[in-house]
Amino acid sequence: MDRDGQVLGGLLLPDGARMRSYLLWSGCVALAFFSVYPTLNWITSLRPAPLHLYFAGELAIPFVPEMIWAYLSMYALFLMPLLFVPAAHLPALGKQLIAGTLVCGILFLLLPAELGFARELPTHSPYAGIYAAMFDVDRPHNLVPSLHVVFTLAIGLACAQAARPLARACVVIWVSAVVASTVLVHQHHMLDVAAALMLVFLLRRRYRVPDA
Repeated sequence: MDRDGQVLGGLLLPDGARMRSYLLWSGCVALAFFSVYPTLNWITSLRPAPLHLYFAGELAIPFVPEMIWAYLSMYALFLMPLLFVPAAHLPALGKQLIAGTLVCGILFLLLPAELGFARELPTHSPYAGIYAAMFDVDRPHNLVPSLHVVFTLAIGLACAQAARPLARACVVIWVSAVVASTVLVHQHHMLDVAAALMLVFLLRRRYRVPDA
């Protein structure tokens, strides 16, 4: 038993204090996200001339409906800090996510963009329903940087940093699949991903997660 709870197979089973820290920072991140993301999406949808921040050649990237599972698995990734990230590291990760949300919000305001891909519904189940629901709640405007990629990378790297080699490799593969899926499900462009990579690099330098 250590200060973060029992260790089982390389995973940390959280105690009450660690759970409280996780819930506190998760609540703060959720407050920042739901204050910024829908508000900026709505504002950009009203602006008359959104920017097209992509190369024409990108529009030939194939649409792969099955990659929606990787795309949506980002939400499961939010639970991983409970198993991998020590309590002392949770504040740094929380600050990365909050700061990342605020910076993305500012950039969404300064760079009001519009998705270049034509949104299309797959014709077969269950993908038609999944994409229809996603399109209903997510307007195609909050693009540069991709907040989906920012959250995925920040959480994934914090988990990988604290994990043992086999678990670290699995997390890296998972994160890579999620990042690729943002383009393959036609939710983002390459610049969105590149800008998110740079932002996470800067956030991790500003709010350092110590080595495990």
